[in-house]
Amino acid sequence: MTDERDKTAWRADILARRKALPAEVREREATALAAAAGELVAAAAEPGQADRTTWVAAYVPVGGEPGSLALLDALRAGGARVLLPVTGEPGPLEWAEYTGPEGLRRGRFGLREPVGDPVVNGIAMAAAILVPALAVDRRGVRLGRGAGYYDRSLSASRADARLIAVVRDEELVDRLPEESHDHRMGWALTPLGGLRRLEDRAGN
Repeated sequence: MTDERDKTAWRADILARRKALPAEVREREATALAAAAGELVAAAAEPGQADRTTWVAAYVPVGGEPGSLALLDALRAGGARVLLPVTGEPGPLEWAEYTGPEGLRRGRFGLREPVGDPVVNGIAMAAAILVPALAVDRRGVRLGRGAGYYDRSLSASRADARLIAVVRDEELVDRLPEESHDHRMGWALTPLGGLRRLEDRAGN
């Protein structure tokens, strides 16, 4: 079934649902997402190159976004090095390494960002990229908040990077409106479903 609502209506509906979510549900879902870290690291690992560093680009959830710092810590515990975005003027994001909660500071828009220097070409090193989303459909079309930071940044990612939208299970939907500049996701990560491949993205 196709829902023809435009992006503004989708955003308003999902943000309202997230705002109404009880704290205990948020915590339970964050714990489930952190438990999927091992699967994420294994999926991102370079085939046949066990000695090569696995880089995963992620983010610190804000507001009602699913997840928590526990996922980032679990990724590091699983052997990955984690990159987080550093916001600036509108344009592609810069990335710095996450070294633990004590290494975060309050950045632009109130986001928590690493204190270290940006990693040159950071996004191009990531074998997997966890992308914040309000929803994603089964074709891989992602609904973001509309600022365009990720759509401008993902063009610099590796061709074989696994692009993973992190959403609640009910936010994986049949069909979303799509624009020409949207980058499709290859995977979704949800609390109950874990890491799952989406249907129509070829190659990775």
